[in-house]
Amino acid sequence: MKLIYRYAIIIGIFLLQSCELFDIHPYSGNITGRKNINAANSQLIESRYSQRDTIRYAFISDSQRWYDELEDFVKSANKRNDIDFIIHGGDLADFGLTKEFLWQRDILEKLVMPYVVLLGNHDCLANGEKVFEQVFGPANFSFIAGKTKFLCLNTNALESDYSNPVPDFSFIKQEEQKEADNHDKTVVLMHARPTSEQFNNNVADVFQYSIKQFPNLLYCNNGHDHRYQTEDIFNDGITYYGTPNIGKRQYLLFTITKDAYTHELISY
Repeated sequence: MKLIYRYAIIIGIFLLQSCELFDIHPYSGNITGRKNINAANSQLIESRYSQRDTIRYAFISDSQRWYDELEDFVKSANKRNDIDFIIHGGDLADFGLTKEFLWQRDILEKLVMPYVVLLGNHDCLANGEKVFEQVFGPANFSFIAGKTKFLCLNTNALESDYSNPVPDFSFIKQEEQKEADNHDKTVVLMHARPTSEQFNNNVADVFQYSIKQFPNLLYCNNGHDHRYQTEDIFNDGITYYGTPNIGKRQYLLFTITKDAYTHELISY
């Protein structure tokens, strides 16, 4: 009996001293480092550019497999002095792994300008959506830069269990009803656009009608398709601009002025 007791003590000491040898489960929600990034960076963007008539931002997306290329994008963007902020269109993770989000976040944290991140369909795998919410924030959010409202939406319906609506028309309606005194233009951003297999195309027309209720909808941005796109999907004058995946070493650069906007496909 004493021998068994001794072995139990030895095993217990070994386990206590060896806990660092065991890695955290790859899908755990144990988050270290900066959290709630979108809210903090949105506030920074709003305060920094509230009086600006002209704003310029880079739209990137789908960096889930391309860590080196994302690093190179950050270095390239940091060398420029004409980009106000960065919007990532989603799919930081490939399999919803906690480490994927943290690795990508740590690369983006090297940017000298503020950035925000949308939720992608790969980000929703496993418990990735919960990890995303801790690191970046809610899947639906908005901010204002200059006189332009940026409405950022979760459109990854195929990956949803519909415990929350996707798209969330209640959120869209609430945003529409907010005071519009501080903005006169709107840009809508999403990972998967209407006609995508990820989008709930049963409500595509309702979605388009809803976002067109916002003041002066200029255009929409999307990722997911991994290629450069410019398409008026609904033939109503609203162009959807899709950006290539970051592995192609390309991104879209938008300039919004008082009366117009332009865009460029940038290679780096």
